[in-house]
Amino acid sequence: MPKPESFPIDKIYVPVKRKKALKPELVQEIAESILEIGQQAPILVRPDEGRFILVEGLHRFEACKALGEKTIIGVLVSAENVHQKTLLSDSAEAERDKMARLKRLRLEKEAAARLAAASEPVMQTRSAELLREPSEKGASRSQLNRRTSGSTPKTLSEWLTQQKRDGGRY
Repeated sequence: MPKPESFPIDKIYVPVKRKKALKPELVQEIAESILEIGQQAPILVRPDEGRFILVEGLHRFEACKALGEKTIIGVLVSAENVHQKTLLSDSAEAERDKMARLKRLRLEKEAAARLAAASEPVMQTRSAELLREPSEKGASRSQLNRRTSGSTPKTLSEWLTQQKRDGGRY
């Protein structure tokens, strides 16, 4: 692993594509951290005709720049390493996205289960009330029993059959 060294900030070029990913609030947080404890992780740069191209560490770079620093600690990497790192980071980013989606789906499923568990007593109470009191529309007790005691249809054909049986419109 190459040793970290100091690079002049004004000799580092940031590609336009990288600048689009800049988050000012993150730059602010990093700048505050650098003021408190200093720069902990070096940026990665590669040489390019008398200047350096920023490979990784945009927010750290911008934080140091915002603090008025003239130099920044970085590691010089070769273009070949950059290409390999890009391929690895793309697959790692895809894996992170996949894991984030799975986590979001799991949380949504858990929330739905909690909501269903919390609303079950309410549904049972409402069903009991409906069984005790006939509807204002003149529905008989047997019609109410059919509506509340029927199981939830699992297929479209079961639902259509249930709608026909209960006199519902579909």
